[in-house]
Formats: sequence, structure tokens, C-alpha cells
Amino acid sequence: MTYLEKLNPWCIVRLLPNMQNQIVARFRRRSDAEAHLQVLRRLIPGVSFTLIFNVGLEQRDLTA
Repeated sequence: MTYLEKLNPWCIVRLLPNMQNQIVARFRRRSDAEAHLQVLRRLIPGVSFTLIFNVGLEQRDLTA
């Protein structure tokens, strides 16, 4: 997980065929993400978007 992903966990995701998706934008605050999502839905009504909170789990080596 990159530094940017940790700081911007709210993601707008475009839903694609065959259970695939594409992250369109990242935001720090949910309210900013929701506002942007509303604009995208108005501008591109034929495309499916959703809002997610992307929490990445850090990999840690627990063996000593």
C-alpha cells in the first residue's frame, strides 16, 4: 500500500463487466467523495460507480 492510498482511503470505483473494477478517484473525506460521485453520476449516467472505504492491510513479517 502506498503513502497516497493510506491518506486517501475513500475511493470512487467504476464497476466493469466480469466482476472487474477501476478506481477513478481517491479522497480523504467521505463528503468530498460523495459530492464527486454525484457529479460523475450526472455527467455519465450510463456508467456504474460506487463509493468504497479502501482499508489495506499491511503485510508484516511476524517471524523473528
